[in-house]
Parts: sequence; C-alpha cells; structure tokens
Amino acid sequence: MINFNLKKISFMPALLLFAALLLVCQSCKKSRSDLGAQLYKKTKNKVFKDATPEGLADVFKQVLVDERKNMTNPNLITAYYEQNDYDPAFVMDHIFNGDVDLTANYFEKVSQHGLDPKMFNADKIKALVDKFQDKKAIKNINEAYHDIALLEITTANSLINYSNALQYGILSPRKIYERYFTETKRPDSAGMAKVFYITNMKAYLDSIQPKDPQYLALQKALIDGSTAPGMSKEETTRYLVANMERLRWKNKPSQAKYVIVNIPDYRLDVMENGQSVLNMKVCVGEGRNKDKQNSLVDYDESDKIDRPFSRETPQLNSMIHSVQVNPVWNIPESIASKEIMVEAAKDPYYLDNKNIDAYENGKKIENPETIDWASAPKDKFEFKQRPGDDNALGKIKFLFNNKSSVYLHDTPAKEPFNWAMRAVSHGCVRLGNPQGLAEQLFGQGATFDRISKAMGEDNPEPTTIGVPTKMPVYITYVTCWADSSGIIQFRPDVYGLDIVLYGHLQKFLPTTDQLAKL
Repeated sequence: MINFNLKKISFMPALLLFAALLLVCQSCKKSRSDLGAQLYKKTKNKVFKDATPEGLADVFKQVLVDERKNMTNPNLITAYYEQNDYDPAFVMDHIFNGDVDLTANYFEKVSQHGLDPKMFNADKIKALVDKFQDKKAIKNINEAYHDIALLEITTANSLINYSNALQYGILSPRKIYERYFTETKRPDSAGMAKVFYITNMKAYLDSIQPKDPQYLALQKALIDGSTAPGMSKEETTRYLVANMERLRWKNKPSQAKYVIVNIPDYRLDVMENGQSVLNMKVCVGEGRNKDKQNSLVDYDESDKIDRPFSRETPQLNSMIHSVQVNPVWNIPESIASKEIMVEAAKDPYYLDNKNIDAYENGKKIENPETIDWASAPKDKFEFKQRPGDDNALGKIKFLFNNKSSVYLHDTPAKEPFNWAMRAVSHGCVRLGNPQGLAEQLFGQGATFDRISKAMGEDNPEPTTIGVPTKMPVYITYVTCWADSSGIIQFRPDVYGLDIVLYGHLQKFLPTTDQLAKL
C-alpha cells in the first residue's frame, strides 16, 4: 500500500499570466542609475566605475542571443529582461550577500535527488561569482558587461530548471508513455517567473524541496547506498531514482478519500485521511514484461520506447460514478474475434453454454450454433454475455469515465488471486473483494443491502445504481515504496515501465562517482 501524502514548456495560456505579472511588477523596478557606483563599492574593481545601465543593456541583448541555445525556457527569460530593462537583479541583489553561492551549493547537492548537478551549472556560476569577488579578475568594461549578463542569465536559467525539476519532475509522463491518462500538472511561465522576485533565497530553496514521506524514505535509501534483497546495488539505485521521479510528478491524490490501485503490487486500497480503510488483492492486465525478461540492468536500449501490450491496464485518474449489479458484458471486438469466435468454431454450443448472445446488425441471432464461425467475418457480429455466475464481470462492476473502456469488476475466476503474478486480465482490474468496495462507496444502509441481495439472486437482472458521492479513483504504477514499517518494498517491473522511464532519465542522472559521494 502506498500512501501518497526541463523540458521546454508549452507557453500560450500561462504566458498571458506571466505578462500580467510583469505589468504588476513594473512599479517594483529598482533604479540602477548608479549601477557603476554600486558595483565598484561591492567589488572594489575600478573597471565597474564606468558601468551604466545603457551600456549593460547593449551587451545583455547580445548575450541573450548567444546563450539562447543553452536556455531551457529562452522565451520566458528573454521576455522578462526585455520588460525589465535588462536589470541584473540576481547579480545586484543576490551575489554579494552570498545568495548565488548558496544556490550553487544546493545545485551541487542535487545528486541526493538522483539528478546530475551539471544540469544546473553550479561550477560555471561559482567561477563567475569568484571573478566578481576578485577585484583584479575583470579587466575591462566590456568583459564586465558580458560577465554580468552571463551570470545573470545562467543563474536565472539554472534556478528555473532546478525549481521545475524538484517541484514537477524532469520528465512529463504523458510524453514518454503511450497509455498515461493521469492528469499531471506541469510548470507554467507564471510559476517560473516567481524566481525573479525571490527575496529570501534560502527560504525559497528550502520550500521547494520534496517533503512527501515516501520521497524522503526513498531519498534516504539512495543516500545510504541501500541494496534490495536479490538485487545488485546498481539495480536498486535505478529502482530508487525512477520512483523518486514518479513522486515528483504533480498528480498525487489530494482528496480525503479515494480508491488507488497499484498495478505492480496487484493491490487496491481505499484511502481515507491518509489511512487504508480497505485493501484487497487485484488482477490487472497482462503485461509485456510479465516473464521478467528485461530488468533495469539487463535490457535493450530500444526498450525505452514505450510499446504497450494491448492488454496492459492504463494509468489514469477518474471518478467512480455508478455501479452495475449483475452486469451485461459487452464483449470488445478484439476479444470477440480472437477468442469468442475461435471457441465457437470449435464447439457450436460454446456460446449457449457461456450465456453469450450473438447479434447481427443489432438483432439477436436465435440459433448461433448454425453459423460457421470459422469462416464468419470478424467484424460482422457483436457478442454480449448475460448476467449470471459465469459472467466474466462477475456480479458487479464499478464505472468511471476513461478513454480505455476499463473498469473495476468482480470475477468468477478466483484462482488467480492466489498467484504471486496477477497480470492476467484483458486490461480491466478484477477485484478480490468487490462487495467490500461497494460498501465503501454506499455505506451501510438500504442501497447497500439492495446491492448485496441482487448479487446473490439466481435469476439476476442488470441494475445500474449511481453512487451517492462520486469517488476518485487512481490507477498507478509504482515499483518501489516504503511500507507502514518504513521498509522499502520492491516489485517486479511487470509492464517494463521502469525501463521506459529510466531510459529517458539517463541523461539527467548523476554518475556512479557522484552517487558514491552522497
């Protein structure tokens, strides 16, 4: 049970907010008419005596052009400085009080988050700061203007990237996974622009550090160099950094009560006020890596491209809005053509024995045993399984809107719940205790009693009942977490999604030597 307590950004909606923020802050601009005097006083370097805002602006514009390729969000940074007359706020307000050195120190320690410090240019920033603190290092006014602009732009770019990485993650899950439908907030320009108005740098840097207990537990295991049972240290580290990145994504449940399914753990929990009030085994969709052929150490580079198996359960979030007691199973075309028609071709009475009705052009076929299913067109017929003990959906299914037509449901196939590897379904989530979930949704009372009675009827009729309060549901994929005792749990990467994630993370990860120094 899991208790959840840099790419270039798509602009247009948030850019309007950013523009509004800039307009509001125009009145906050600081006068730098005495730029040269201020810099000379702080550096004791006579070169700065001749510095003017106008002279700096001319050079600043060119450095923005030259550095554009090195900026993650060049449009945002350029827009800010254009709107603010190329005012070097970081240089003037944060170098000489130690803020920029402090920021670089935080960047250097980012290996503790499983990220490469080089991403944030700590060495480059410190080298430039050192030049300002050495009164003989900068030789002429053009060099002074250039270094002011370079330090300003580098600090702004690195601080934005660092803030985004810790608060939102390095990667967007929707860009690396084919079947990822969980709403995930990504950084916007209005949020990124806040770095230009920081007054207390240490307080800001501390405020953006991840504080989720799960994250801190994995981070401690990473820093301690932990090794999981049956794994090498290398594989353990890769598990940890992949799942730390997942925890940085802004898509965790915020509601007081919700249903959460963790695919690799084959488990569902109903969480209420941070505690599991119901948990059960589940069976999930069959996965591409169910036989553990690939691991985070032994895999092909091409495996980082997400190629989901057709039966894999998607990651998503939605709201459970109703249940269908004694459901009719509208058999998907893929299952009908590959399984139902194949079995019907072998046994003419297969459909009747399984309580499956066949339809042609919307009309029920009265004698399906007379059809040659072996040669019948695959797309000409529809199939529905009537309610009953053999219905593949069991006695109840739980409905929520989603693009993949999956749901949570009961099942007559109970044996797989005794298996360790339960990735066996066609994509839906089979429940070990569906009646328990119904009770959580409806509570004790007449409606729940009605559901329980209907589930036990010999001649059931399908009945749809809306839940009194829609319940959030999250279907997640987490392979590593701290349990209630603080012990780090690991699960096999049954869908190979860790491999996909790690493959995309590799260029952002610290070296082995950097990790060894933690």
